[in-house]
Amino acid sequence: MDSHRGIVPPHLLRRIATLDDDRFATAAQAAQRALVERPRWRAHPTVVPRPPAEPGLHRRIHDAGNGTELPGRLVRDEGDPATGDVAADEAYDGFGATDALFRGVYGRRSIDDADMPLPGTVHYGHAYDNAFWDGAQMVFGDGDGEIFGRFTASLSVIGHELTHGLVEFTAALIYRGQSGALNESIADVFGALVEQHAANQTADEASWLIGQGLFTDQVEGDALRSMAAPGTAYDDDVLGKDPQPAHMDDFIDTTDDNGGVHLNSGIPNKAFHLVATGLGGFAWEVAGRIWLDALLGDLSPQADFEEFARATIVAAQAHDAADVVRDAWQAVGVWTSSTSPSSSSG
Repeated sequence: MDSHRGIVPPHLLRRIATLDDDRFATAAQAAQRALVERPRWRAHPTVVPRPPAEPGLHRRIHDAGNGTELPGRLVRDEGDPATGDVAADEAYDGFGATDALFRGVYGRRSIDDADMPLPGTVHYGHAYDNAFWDGAQMVFGDGDGEIFGRFTASLSVIGHELTHGLVEFTAALIYRGQSGALNESIADVFGALVEQHAANQTADEASWLIGQGLFTDQVEGDALRSMAAPGTAYDDDVLGKDPQPAHMDDFIDTTDDNGGVHLNSGIPNKAFHLVATGLGGFAWEVAGRIWLDALLGDLSPQADFEEFARATIVAAQAHDAADVVRDAWQAVGVWTSSTSPSSSSG
């Protein structure tokens, strides 16, 4: 299984790695290293013997000191005061904001629902251009300073990567093709909801941007991805144009990026945005609950977009929202007239 589950997709890293521009020399070298030095996917935490977790939130933030040995030196444990290191403190606070959504709103006891501690490492690598969940913990690079800043600066990134852990403990969606794109999309959904919950924003007030604040001022772009308008997050002379599709008509058939997992995730992302704005109010209350219930249901690890759409429509019945959810999937071309009538009940 490919270990590259970073927030920055490989197609973007490859673009940066080939830049021949003195303004972005450091960025090009950093992207080259990020592509070569892919982190190893670690064993699923449930198969690693560990003592029973104490109830409640337990964050552990480490510092890799710009090396690649994980987890690095422990710099802040649960309840410790702020370190003064902005990256370490942002990671600590971001873990808390993520837990506030999953535990405080949905009643889930950490990502494994068994009070698993949330470990993270900052200052990973030299000018490392990514953040990732490695199967056991969160890891953050500092960015190259020319195209990307530090990756702890975006709360949606922190929520996104921790949600990859949640997916591993629940549906365990295979990270390839449509199931992989769903894996990425669900991580975007809850990354956005973590950010909205922390800011107390309604669906209409939210930006629906993933990775807002990661780009430096030298980039013409708002974020890595837009859930409201996939394909519009950036349009830059250096980075090119955001290639995400928003409809099945534009689905990208590729062997790259594990079958386009970071690209085609724009389709279910747009479906969620339509549900959230269609229902109105706070997106985490009903739309987020529907998506979480679908994730916790009887999904197959190979679930495609249609299977997940069906699961969300079924979950929406408990909230009198099945029509809104079905309409959203129809709008992005997943739920069509060829869909089995037996699967569209409710």
